[in-house]
Amino acid sequence: MTELQKRLIDNGLTLALFNLSPGNWDKGERGLASLPDREQEFLSSVHHALDYAAVLGCKSLHVMAGLRDRSLPQEDQVACFKTALAKAVEVAAPYNITLMIEPINAEDMPGYLLDTVDQALQIVQEFDTEKLKLQFDVYHCQKIHKTVSPYLKKSLPHIGHIQIANPPYRHEPGLGDIDFPALFKSLDATDYQGWVGCEYKPSISTLQSLGWAQHYLKNDQDKDAAQNS
Repeated sequence: MTELQKRLIDNGLTLALFNLSPGNWDKGERGLASLPDREQEFLSSVHHALDYAAVLGCKSLHVMAGLRDRSLPQEDQVACFKTALAKAVEVAAPYNITLMIEPINAEDMPGYLLDTVDQALQIVQEFDTEKLKLQFDVYHCQKIHKTVSPYLKKSLPHIGHIQIANPPYRHEPGLGDIDFPALFKSLDATDYQGWVGCEYKPSISTLQSLGWAQHYLKNDQDKDAAQNS
Protein backbone atom coordinates (compact mmCIF):
# COMPACT_ATOMS: atom_id res chain seq x y z
CA MET A 1 0.00 0.00 0.00
CA THR A 2 2.79 2.43 0.84
CA GLU A 3 4.28 1.83 -2.61
CA LEU A 4 0.98 2.84 -4.24
CA GLN A 5 0.81 5.91 -2.02
CA LYS A 6 4.36 6.90 -2.96
CA ARG A 7 3.70 6.54 -6.68
CA LEU A 8 0.59 8.68 -6.48
CA ILE A 9 2.46 11.42 -4.62
CA ASP A 10 5.56 11.26 -6.81
CA ASN A 11 3.50 11.58 -9.99
CA GLY A 12 1.00 14.14 -8.71
CA LEU A 13 -1.91 11.77 -9.24
CA THR A 14 -5.29 11.32 -7.59
CA LEU A 15 -6.78 7.86 -7.22
CA ALA A 16 -10.37 8.53 -8.23
CA LEU A 17 -11.92 5.11 -7.74
CA PHE A 18 -11.25 1.40 -7.41
CA ASN A 19 -13.32 -1.78 -7.19
CA LEU A 20 -14.11 -3.77 -4.10
CA SER A 21 -12.98 -7.40 -4.30
CA PRO A 22 -14.93 -9.30 -6.98
CA GLY A 23 -14.33 -12.59 -5.20
CA ASN A 24 -12.42 -15.28 -7.05
CA TRP A 25 -12.06 -13.77 -10.52
CA ASP A 26 -10.23 -16.80 -11.94
CA LYS A 27 -13.19 -18.98 -10.99
CA GLY A 28 -15.61 -16.62 -12.71
CA GLU A 29 -16.82 -14.53 -9.78
CA ARG A 30 -17.71 -10.93 -10.55
CA GLY A 31 -18.70 -9.48 -7.19
CA LEU A 32 -20.02 -10.63 -3.81
CA ALA A 33 -22.65 -8.09 -2.79
CA SER A 34 -25.71 -9.93 -4.11
CA LEU A 35 -24.67 -13.45 -3.09
CA PRO A 36 -26.68 -14.52 -0.01
CA ASP A 37 -24.07 -16.94 1.33
CA ARG A 38 -21.18 -14.46 1.11
CA GLU A 39 -22.33 -11.64 3.41
CA GLN A 40 -19.41 -11.80 5.81
CA GLU A 41 -16.87 -12.06 3.03
CA PHE A 42 -18.46 -9.05 1.34
CA LEU A 43 -18.37 -6.94 4.52
CA SER A 44 -14.75 -7.96 5.07
CA SER A 45 -13.96 -6.74 1.55
CA VAL A 46 -15.65 -3.42 2.34
CA HIS A 47 -13.50 -2.89 5.43
CA HIS A 48 -10.38 -3.90 3.51
CA ALA A 49 -11.15 -1.47 0.67
CA LEU A 50 -11.88 1.35 3.12
CA ASP A 51 -8.48 0.87 4.75
CA TYR A 52 -6.81 1.20 1.36
CA ALA A 53 -8.97 4.17 0.37
CA ALA A 54 -8.14 6.04 3.58
CA VAL A 55 -4.38 5.71 3.01
CA LEU A 56 -4.54 6.43 -0.73
CA GLY A 57 -6.94 9.37 -0.50
CA CYS A 58 -9.54 7.67 -2.69
CA LYS A 59 -13.09 8.97 -2.25
CA SER A 60 -15.09 6.47 -4.36
CA LEU A 61 -15.43 2.69 -4.35
CA HIS A 62 -17.24 0.52 -6.88
CA VAL A 63 -19.35 -2.23 -5.32
CA MET A 64 -19.57 -5.09 -7.82
CA ALA A 65 -22.99 -6.72 -7.60
CA GLY A 66 -22.03 -10.19 -8.79
CA LEU A 67 -23.52 -12.66 -11.21
CA ARG A 68 -27.12 -13.79 -11.32
CA ASP A 69 -27.81 -16.77 -9.02
CA ARG A 70 -30.33 -18.86 -10.97
CA SER A 71 -31.28 -20.80 -7.84
CA LEU A 72 -32.97 -17.64 -6.52
CA PRO A 73 -35.81 -15.51 -7.88
CA GLN A 74 -34.24 -12.35 -9.25
CA GLU A 75 -36.20 -10.12 -6.87
CA ASP A 76 -34.77 -12.06 -3.90
CA GLN A 77 -31.23 -11.60 -5.14
CA VAL A 78 -31.80 -7.90 -5.76
CA ALA A 79 -33.16 -7.62 -2.21
CA CYS A 80 -30.01 -9.31 -0.93
CA PHE A 81 -27.94 -6.82 -2.92
CA LYS A 82 -29.80 -3.87 -1.42
CA THR A 83 -29.30 -5.22 2.10
CA ALA A 84 -25.57 -5.57 1.47
CA LEU A 85 -25.42 -2.06 0.03
CA ALA A 86 -27.18 -0.63 3.09
CA LYS A 87 -24.61 -2.25 5.37
CA ALA A 88 -21.75 -1.05 3.17
CA VAL A 89 -23.07 2.53 3.14
CA GLU A 90 -23.30 2.46 6.94
CA VAL A 91 -19.75 1.12 7.31
CA ALA A 92 -18.33 3.61 4.79
CA ALA A 93 -20.06 6.69 6.26
CA PRO A 94 -17.31 7.64 8.77
CA TYR A 95 -14.71 7.50 5.98
CA ASN A 96 -16.45 10.09 3.81
CA ILE A 97 -16.46 7.55 0.97
CA THR A 98 -19.05 7.39 -1.81
CA LEU A 99 -20.03 3.93 -3.01
CA MET A 100 -20.85 3.31 -6.67
CA ILE A 101 -22.85 0.68 -8.52
CA GLU A 102 -22.47 0.13 -12.24
CA PRO A 103 -24.63 -1.63 -14.85
CA ILE A 104 -22.52 -3.86 -17.12
CA ASN A 105 -23.56 -5.19 -20.50
CA ALA A 106 -24.35 -8.87 -20.95
CA GLU A 107 -21.93 -9.36 -23.83
CA ASP A 108 -18.84 -8.36 -21.86
CA MET A 109 -20.02 -9.87 -18.59
CA PRO A 110 -22.73 -12.49 -19.18
CA GLY A 111 -25.11 -12.97 -16.27
CA TYR A 112 -24.18 -9.83 -14.33
CA LEU A 113 -27.03 -8.92 -11.96
CA LEU A 114 -27.08 -5.21 -12.86
CA ASP A 115 -27.44 -5.22 -16.64
CA THR A 116 -29.47 -2.07 -17.37
CA VAL A 117 -29.05 1.59 -16.45
CA ASP A 118 -32.69 1.76 -15.35
CA GLN A 119 -32.21 -1.06 -12.86
CA ALA A 120 -29.12 0.49 -11.26
CA LEU A 121 -30.64 3.98 -11.28
CA GLN A 122 -33.76 2.74 -9.51
CA ILE A 123 -31.66 1.29 -6.69
CA VAL A 124 -29.68 4.52 -6.29
CA GLN A 125 -32.89 6.54 -6.23
CA GLU A 126 -34.40 4.24 -3.60
CA PHE A 127 -31.43 4.81 -1.29
CA ASP A 128 -31.63 8.58 -1.84
CA THR A 129 -28.26 9.31 -0.25
CA GLU A 130 -25.15 11.12 -1.44
CA LYS A 131 -23.18 8.11 -0.25
CA LEU A 132 -24.48 5.82 -3.00
CA LYS A 133 -24.16 6.94 -6.60
CA LEU A 134 -24.33 5.60 -10.13
CA GLN A 135 -21.11 4.76 -11.92
CA PHE A 136 -22.11 5.65 -15.49
CA ASP A 137 -20.09 3.84 -18.14
CA VAL A 138 -20.71 5.27 -21.60
CA TYR A 139 -19.48 2.09 -23.30
CA HIS A 140 -21.76 -0.20 -21.31
CA CYS A 141 -24.74 2.12 -21.76
CA GLN A 142 -24.31 2.12 -25.53
CA LYS A 143 -23.91 -1.66 -25.61
CA ILE A 144 -26.98 -2.20 -23.45
CA HIS A 145 -29.37 0.46 -24.73
CA LYS A 146 -27.94 1.39 -28.18
CA THR A 147 -27.94 5.04 -27.12
CA VAL A 148 -26.28 7.18 -24.45
CA SER A 149 -27.58 10.76 -24.33
CA PRO A 150 -31.09 10.14 -22.92
CA TYR A 151 -29.73 7.84 -20.21
CA LEU A 152 -26.95 10.26 -19.31
CA LYS A 153 -29.44 13.10 -19.07
CA LYS A 154 -31.89 11.34 -16.76
CA SER A 155 -29.12 9.75 -14.67
CA LEU A 156 -26.98 12.86 -14.21
CA PRO A 157 -28.33 13.95 -10.79
CA HIS A 158 -27.38 10.52 -9.45
CA ILE A 159 -24.02 10.00 -11.18
CA GLY A 160 -20.86 10.00 -9.09
CA HIS A 161 -18.36 8.87 -11.72
CA ILE A 162 -18.28 8.60 -15.52
CA GLN A 163 -16.20 6.18 -17.57
CA ILE A 164 -15.61 6.27 -21.30
CA ALA A 165 -14.70 3.85 -24.08
CA ASN A 166 -15.93 3.62 -27.64
CA PRO A 167 -17.94 0.60 -28.83
CA PRO A 168 -17.84 -1.78 -30.50
CA TYR A 169 -14.20 -2.58 -29.67
CA ARG A 170 -13.83 -0.54 -26.47
CA HIS A 171 -11.15 1.70 -27.93
CA GLU A 172 -10.43 5.39 -27.32
CA PRO A 173 -12.70 8.25 -28.47
CA GLY A 174 -12.54 8.66 -32.24
CA LEU A 175 -12.60 4.94 -32.98
CA GLY A 176 -16.15 3.69 -32.71
CA ASP A 177 -19.84 4.43 -32.64
CA ILE A 178 -20.07 7.34 -30.18
CA ASP A 179 -19.69 11.01 -31.10
CA PHE A 180 -17.57 11.98 -28.11
CA PRO A 181 -17.10 15.67 -29.01
CA ALA A 182 -20.90 16.04 -28.94
CA LEU A 183 -21.17 14.03 -25.73
CA PHE A 184 -18.46 16.08 -23.98
CA LYS A 185 -20.08 19.30 -25.16
CA SER A 186 -23.41 18.25 -23.65
CA LEU A 187 -21.65 17.24 -20.43
CA ASP A 188 -19.91 20.62 -20.25
CA ALA A 189 -23.32 22.26 -20.33
CA THR A 190 -24.29 20.51 -17.07
CA ASP A 191 -23.09 21.02 -13.50
CA TYR A 192 -21.36 17.63 -13.32
CA GLN A 193 -18.20 18.05 -11.23
CA GLY A 194 -16.97 14.45 -11.02
CA TRP A 195 -14.26 12.55 -12.82
CA VAL A 196 -14.40 11.25 -16.38
CA GLY A 197 -12.25 8.14 -16.37
CA CYS A 198 -10.74 6.46 -19.45
CA GLU A 199 -11.56 2.76 -19.23
CA TYR A 200 -10.70 1.77 -22.76
CA LYS A 201 -8.36 -0.62 -24.55
CA PRO A 202 -5.88 1.56 -26.49
CA SER A 203 -5.76 0.75 -30.19
CA ILE A 204 -2.14 1.96 -30.16
CA SER A 205 0.27 2.77 -27.32
CA THR A 206 -1.38 4.27 -24.25
CA LEU A 207 0.27 7.69 -24.64
CA GLN A 208 -0.51 7.88 -28.36
CA SER A 209 -4.10 6.89 -27.70
CA LEU A 210 -4.52 9.98 -25.48
CA GLY A 211 -4.08 12.34 -28.43
CA TRP A 212 -7.84 12.95 -28.53
CA ALA A 213 -7.61 14.54 -25.05
CA GLN A 214 -5.17 17.32 -26.00
CA HIS A 215 -7.97 19.55 -27.23
CA TYR A 216 -9.79 19.34 -23.88
CA LEU A 217 -6.62 19.76 -21.80
CA LYS A 218 -5.68 22.85 -23.81
CA ASN A 219 -9.14 24.35 -23.29
CA ASP A 220 -8.85 23.78 -19.53
CA GLN A 221 -5.41 25.41 -19.49
CA ASP A 222 -6.72 28.40 -21.44
CA LYS A 223 -9.63 28.78 -19.01
CA ASP A 224 -7.27 28.68 -16.02
CA ALA A 225 -5.01 31.27 -17.64
CA ALA A 226 -7.96 33.58 -18.32
CA GLN A 227 -9.23 33.27 -14.75
CA ASN A 228 -5.79 34.05 -13.32
CA SER A 229 -5.05 37.01 -15.60
